[in-house]
Amino acid sequence: MFELLTEKFSSVVEKLKRAKKLDEKTIDEALKDIRRALIEADVNIEVVQQFLKDIKEKLLGQEVIKGLNAGETVIKLIYDELLEILGEEAPLAKAEKPPTIIMLVGLQGTGKTTTAGKLANYLKSKGYTVGVASTDVRRPAAAKQLCTLAEKIGVPCFVDEEEKDAIKLTEKIVEKTKNAGLAYLILDTAGRLHIDEELMDELVKIKEKVQPHEVLYVADSMQGQDAINTAEEYHNRVGLTGVILTKLDGDAKGGIALSVRKVLGVPIKFVGVGEKIEDFEPFHPDRVAQRILGLGDIQSLIEKMQKAIDEDKAQAMAKRVMNAEFTLEDLKEQLQMIRNLGPLENILKMIPGVGSKIKDLKVDEKQLVKIEAIINSMTPEERRNPHIINGSRKRRIAKGSGTTIMDVNKLLKQYKEMKKMMKKMKKSGKMKLPFNFPF
Repeated sequence: MFELLTEKFSSVVEKLKRAKKLDEKTIDEALKDIRRALIEADVNIEVVQQFLKDIKEKLLGQEVIKGLNAGETVIKLIYDELLEILGEEAPLAKAEKPPTIIMLVGLQGTGKTTTAGKLANYLKSKGYTVGVASTDVRRPAAAKQLCTLAEKIGVPCFVDEEEKDAIKLTEKIVEKTKNAGLAYLILDTAGRLHIDEELMDELVKIKEKVQPHEVLYVADSMQGQDAINTAEEYHNRVGLTGVILTKLDGDAKGGIALSVRKVLGVPIKFVGVGEKIEDFEPFHPDRVAQRILGLGDIQSLIEKMQKAIDEDKAQAMAKRVMNAEFTLEDLKEQLQMIRNLGPLENILKMIPGVGSKIKDLKVDEKQLVKIEAIINSMTPEERRNPHIINGSRKRRIAKGSGTTIMDVNKLLKQYKEMKKMMKKMKKSGKMKLPFNFPF
C-alpha cells in the first residue's frame, strides 16, 4: 500500500531533515520532488496543484516550530496538509431505528460482491447482526456468490428468485430484514462493465424507495483516476456518502486515496487490503499520512498483534524467554504468532523507517515455513532437549520435513546462538522484549 508514494516522500523527508533553514530554494526543491511523486502516483492534477500551493503559502515566512528543526517543521506541515486532503475518519451511519441500510454501488469487476461479504464480516466482528442481499436480477450468479460468502461468515443472505423487478425485490428484502431484527443490511446492487442509463435509473429508484443510510461507491484502486471519473458520475446521479477502496494491497499507486475527498467531497470509509475475508479495515487518514511519509504505522501493527496473538501464551513465553528457558516448541509457537499477523512484508512496512526501504529487504516467508516444518518433524523430547539430536536423528528430521541435514544444522545453530544471547541478556538485566526473533 502506497509503496511508490512512501518511497518518494521518504526521500524528500530525508533531504529536509538535513536542512538547516527554510529558505526558498530548499522549499522549491522539496515541492518539486513532491509534485513529481504525486503525479507518478496518479493523484488528480487539480489536487496536486492545490496541495503544493497551500504548502508553499504556509512555508514561506514560516518560523521553525519550537522543538523541531527546519526539516522537521516542513515535514510537520506536509503531514498536516496530507491530513487535510485525506479528511477525517468517517464512521458508518447508524439508524435510530434498525436496520441501517448500506447500499454498495460501482462497476462490475471492482470487487463489489466480495466487499459486501468483507463489510458484513467486519460488522459481525464488532458484535452487530448483519444481513446481505443482491439486488441484481439480471445476474443470478451475483446472488449465489454473495450467499456463498454469507454462509462462510455465518450471516443471513436474502434471496427471492421469483422476483424479477429490482425495486420490488429490494423492498421485500428490507421488510425481511426488519422482521429478522437485524442491525445492518448490506445491499449489493447491480453493476455493469460501463455506466448506462438503465443502471443509473434503477439505482436512483432503489435509493428513493428504501432511503439507505449509506451509499458507498466501491472503487478498484488499480484504476487510478479512471475510478475517480466514474465515481463522479455515480455521485452526480445517485449521491454517494462515501467510498470503499479495494485492492490496496496490490500494485495500486495510491493516488486515488489522495484524490477522492477533494474531488468528490465524500470520505473514504473502508479499504480492502488482501484477498482474505478478514483483509478489510476502516480508513484511518492519520495512519495513511504517517505511512506515506515513511513514519510507519505502529497503531495498526499493535491492533493486528492484539487480534492475532494470544495474550496469555505471549506472557508465558515472555517469562520463559526472560528465564532463558526458551525451547524449540516455543520457537514454533512464536513463528505461528508471526505468521498469524499476515504477510511479513506488510508487517515490516508498518515499522517506522522500514516502509521506504522495503524494496531493499529480502523477505522470504518460505524460510519460516521451512523452520516450522523442521520443528514439526522432531519428537516432543527433541524440541525440549535439542542437544540429544545426533546424526541419525538429523537424517530422520530432514527426511520428514522435506529439507536437508544442512537446514537442520542451521536451525540448531541459530537456536544455540539465540539461547546464548538470552543468557547474556538475563545476566545484564537488559531483556525486555518477548519476541527476540533472530532469523
